[in-house]
Amino acid sequence: MRPMVAEPGGYWVQLGSALEDLFFVSVNLYIVCESLLPPSVLTSRRITSLFLQREFLTVLFLSGIFTIFLLRNSKPYHFLRGSSVLEEGLAVSRVTFSVTVLLLAFGSISGIGTVWLVVIVSAGLLNLLTLSGWLVLKRALRQRRCATGKGTRNVLIVGAGRAGDAIARFLTENRHLGYEVHGFLDERQSVDVRVLGRIDSLSQVARAHFIDEIFIAISSPSDLVSEVIAEARRNRLDVKIVPDLYENPSELPNSRVAIERIGKYPVLVVHREPVRALGLLVKRILDIILASLILILSLPVFFTIAVAIRLSSGAPVLYRSERLGKKGRSFACLKFRTMVTEADVLKSKLRDLNERQGPFFKLSDDPRITAVGRWLRKYSLDELPQFWNVLRGDMSLVGPRPHPVDDCAGYRLEHLRRLDVTPGITGLWQISSRRDPSFDKSVSLDLEYIENWSPWRDIKILLRTVPVILKADGQ
Repeated sequence: MRPMVAEPGGYWVQLGSALEDLFFVSVNLYIVCESLLPPSVLTSRRITSLFLQREFLTVLFLSGIFTIFLLRNSKPYHFLRGSSVLEEGLAVSRVTFSVTVLLLAFGSISGIGTVWLVVIVSAGLLNLLTLSGWLVLKRALRQRRCATGKGTRNVLIVGAGRAGDAIARFLTENRHLGYEVHGFLDERQSVDVRVLGRIDSLSQVARAHFIDEIFIAISSPSDLVSEVIAEARRNRLDVKIVPDLYENPSELPNSRVAIERIGKYPVLVVHREPVRALGLLVKRILDIILASLILILSLPVFFTIAVAIRLSSGAPVLYRSERLGKKGRSFACLKFRTMVTEADVLKSKLRDLNERQGPFFKLSDDPRITAVGRWLRKYSLDELPQFWNVLRGDMSLVGPRPHPVDDCAGYRLEHLRRLDVTPGITGLWQISSRRDPSFDKSVSLDLEYIENWSPWRDIKILLRTVPVILKADGQ
């Protein structure tokens, strides 16, 4: 079967790019029209006057359609990892030039008028500047985000031979592409510390290292490759194959493959785990809107709490706790300080009194809690600063609670699944089993949330959180 051409950016990313370009094309055309069209063409200088012009609407419609259609079949919409700025800039230049020529041809045939031909050429030049500039800016922002570890894909390479080592070296040297190589799996014994185990340990290694993608770089018999692909799919991992190992893609266990380029390396995409992009976008928008509103409306409460903490137990007012977030990445979780300043030192001495089952530490009558802190915890007011974590993207409004790093050290392998998603301020455990001492119970609720997540479910959890807070049974 003939391989399909992959679209690594995904449908929603490409739709977003199309809307961005349509915005720039529309604004640029309006600016040029307002600057160049004489008063005899415009009845007034109002925006509505332009949108009443048949010529303006025609040029706007055609330029938008041509630009999106041509870019849709060009590199910028496919986000080929490893494409240079020059390559992407040349692609935009070719598209802009082609659109301008098509519009000029249409204008000449339709007799649209000389002044509109000048508008078309001027708008084309402005489109070239703005579309290229926006492309460069997005690329820079994407590289900066990847350099900080956000938005990266954790990679495990099956096969530590020449092909596997070459692609690992390329991905490591080009971190801005968004890949983080965690190691290899290989059947041969090796002293290389990057080899994390044999191929049959794929599930355990993938879980322990929060792997997102598997790169297969072995020329083993197809039945072994089939087993690797099947195991990766069971673990919901994307699967790519280095294609020079297979001269004929039809020989692959799954012949419906797509071709994707990562820098100079073409790879065959055998399986891509579906992403609920629209739902995640709605979740993020909801996080930003509600977190911003709560932070603004709570400013008087913030000030009052800060004064109370400072007067009762001195500085600092905020407590920064290192927690594990999505994919095991640590972040500074913010809370109002409710304990004595040496609380972390005393924690190790109180471990034997832990009332929770499992690695999570909790005491109902914790001697480290201050008088003001006990009142703050009762109404969950100590967690108000975490809405700043939500704005930063470290946390979400709804999700599994982030645990301290020292507690996470006691996780079993199956517990790591709760770190597959962004942690939250509230969740199923908070609204249904807040005082249940079982750590396994909280993990099962977290996994239930992950498996059955939807934006509507987040909203229901948020609504059910309000009466739980008003009951004032926080510890």
